[in-house]
Amino acid sequence: MVFYSIMEIQTNKIYPCIWFDQNAKEAASFYTPLFPGSSIDVDTPMVVNFNLNGNKFMGLNGGPMFQINPSISIFVYTATIEETNKLWSNLIEGGTAMMDINEYPWSKRYGWLKDKFGLTWQISVTTDVQTGPSISPSMLFTGDSFGKAAEAINFYSSIFQNAKTVRLIPYPEGDVNANKVMCSEIELNQFPLILMDGPGGHDFHFNEAISYVITCENQSEIDYYWDHLTAEGGNESRCGWLADKFGVSWQIVPSILPSLMSSPERAGRVMAEVMKMNKLIIQTLIDA
Repeated sequence: MVFYSIMEIQTNKIYPCIWFDQNAKEAASFYTPLFPGSSIDVDTPMVVNFNLNGNKFMGLNGGPMFQINPSISIFVYTATIEETNKLWSNLIEGGTAMMDINEYPWSKRYGWLKDKFGLTWQISVTTDVQTGPSISPSMLFTGDSFGKAAEAINFYSSIFQNAKTVRLIPYPEGDVNANKVMCSEIELNQFPLILMDGPGGHDFHFNEAISYVITCENQSEIDYYWDHLTAEGGNESRCGWLADKFGVSWQIVPSILPSLMSSPERAGRVMAEVMKMNKLIIQTLIDA
């Protein structure tokens, strides 16, 4: 049995990775002008890293293997109705409305759309936003996962040492879904997440099209997150990918990886080793 000291595990950076069908640069170029202080930071044939109002995203040119679906959407809180309307009108260009932008019991202005790249967005005005939009992934627990949002909150909070539940609103007593999670907001190492239980018939589930990347400083951290996130029924995959017990995909990667791939020759040798692995072993990558 492996024991870990909490002191050994750092506040690791977490960010979402979106699997695109060879159009990550086009998508990043579409998104970044819509948010203040945004930019494309890395542009390679495989990976396009960009930030939206300071929130890091990875765009992966992975091909048609995995399709984005609404199980994980990008939730944006805006400060004004005018800002909500403007963002909606820009993001829906070439896309479709899933819930028309309108006034709802939970928001004076809210809408849910699928953009032209297949990524879904929920946009809502709120009085809580002071400067710039607030952006976070939103996870919808449906089908076999319906009712497991609270379990997921507890599971993730037990793994990440810097975790907190900001808000948790259950369905009210008397509702057919009473005590399940209507909406929650949590932070994992300062990474914001929204989790909801989604009632009704939905034919989508968590998959590899949107994953969460955890950057680790050493092998002990990689081992820690790998072992804990695959626990209780999770599954190992290749190249540092895994799926936790809810089917949510994670990538556990060393922070040194970009420097190890700083030239085409080095990148080829390192990637050859990455392709052989499930969990990534830092020393093997360095030796390559």
